[in-house]
Amino acid sequence: MHWRIFPLISLLLVGWAVANAASAEDERVIDSFMQLLVGDEKSAQEAIEYIDEHWHSGFVPMALETLSLSGSSALNAGLVALMEKKTDQTWGFELSAWYQWLWNQPTTQHAAYADFKSAVYSLIDPVFGGYFSSTGKAKIRLDEIRWGGVRQDGIPPLRNPVMVTAAEADYLAGGDIVFGLEVNGDVRAYPKRILAWHEMFVDRVGDVSVVGVYCTLCGSMILYETQYEGFNHELGTSGFLYRSNKLMYDRATQTLWSTLWGEPVVGPLVDQGIALARLSVVTTTWAEWQQRHPDSLVLSLDTGYERDYSEGAAYRDYFATDELMFGVPKLDRRLNNKDEVLGLVAAGAGFAPLALASDFLKEAPLYHDSLGEQEIVVFTDRSGAHRVYESSGVEFNDWDQSASAVDTQGIRWTLTEARIESADGRIRNRIPAHRAFWFGWYSAYPHSRLIF
Repeated sequence: MHWRIFPLISLLLVGWAVANAASAEDERVIDSFMQLLVGDEKSAQEAIEYIDEHWHSGFVPMALETLSLSGSSALNAGLVALMEKKTDQTWGFELSAWYQWLWNQPTTQHAAYADFKSAVYSLIDPVFGGYFSSTGKAKIRLDEIRWGGVRQDGIPPLRNPVMVTAAEADYLAGGDIVFGLEVNGDVRAYPKRILAWHEMFVDRVGDVSVVGVYCTLCGSMILYETQYEGFNHELGTSGFLYRSNKLMYDRATQTLWSTLWGEPVVGPLVDQGIALARLSVVTTTWAEWQQRHPDSLVLSLDTGYERDYSEGAAYRDYFATDELMFGVPKLDRRLNNKDEVLGLVAAGAGFAPLALASDFLKEAPLYHDSLGEQEIVVFTDRSGAHRVYESSGVEFNDWDQSASAVDTQGIRWTLTEARIESADGRIRNRIPAHRAFWFGWYSAYPHSRLIF
């Protein structure tokens, strides 16, 4: 997520309203932490004394969020010293270490925490106040929700973006990475070099309302249908992250949604059984996609925004290392943090998600496995792009890494974006899958089965 901290002076120019506080005591707790941000020296010192006297283990996340926004080194030192005394930890000003420790402790959320989070982030963007209210529901830990440094839609989604023909997309080089999709015969390519600056497009493709979400930090590009049971959810970029993965919001209710789950996680829509349907998307090169789909439409450079859309310009430094910008509770060292995996989620309860290391698939371009009760086959083409199909009793033993495969009965099958079809008319459908950095996939699906 594009990192941009708003000047702290903006916090001094606005007030705050503590709404929905459970009690006068909770209101006093919120007021004390707010004084550390916007109060004078005397009131801030009184706030430290109050926090000390009324210490609760649930004060730790409030203190960490205060430290991340405060510009007063003296007050920060006092708050850090207080946390160390109360917790017997010695992390000093290393906020990432504090968070890592916190997230591996049992949840002890203070009754005022949700309203504190609403109050403090409302100072940055008033709409943030609607995200965390104590009157809402949550299926994730609120202390794991981190502000990414931008306002709501501060990383602007591309809504109904301009598309051009493949022939007109002369700004693309053959090796440029694109996210390719086909919905009801409507074929599109969305270059990574553009989406890295916008992280989302909202459109109708093949007469289906969709959102394509590219989380740069966790390396995932996912395509969802936005209509669920007759209602179209208008999604955007919330400005917040959960486990280094961007959280979306919907315009109607300001509910926060998980990008990797496609479900509401904080707000009014939680626990209503809503889960957006995934659609297939492939990460490939422009040369390979154009060869397969010469009539493809392509995202235009005419986005309405001024950005450096050259290949690799966005997040160059982040992609160049294995370090994370935002921490996560746990890491799995079987792969490097930013090694890519192909992730699949099984339909139905009780079946583990599947993560296939991209490097493994490049060495095994024809690979059979199962996803829950579904037999699958993964084809990896010359560009390193992976496509997954149901196999349902068919086993393949030859694949030209282009568009043709042969099964063990000697029957030839043709691959398309939607399905594979045999010469004798049998069809096996495509299964949605997407690539992600291993740390990001593992953070969302720690119970995954990993093949590497």
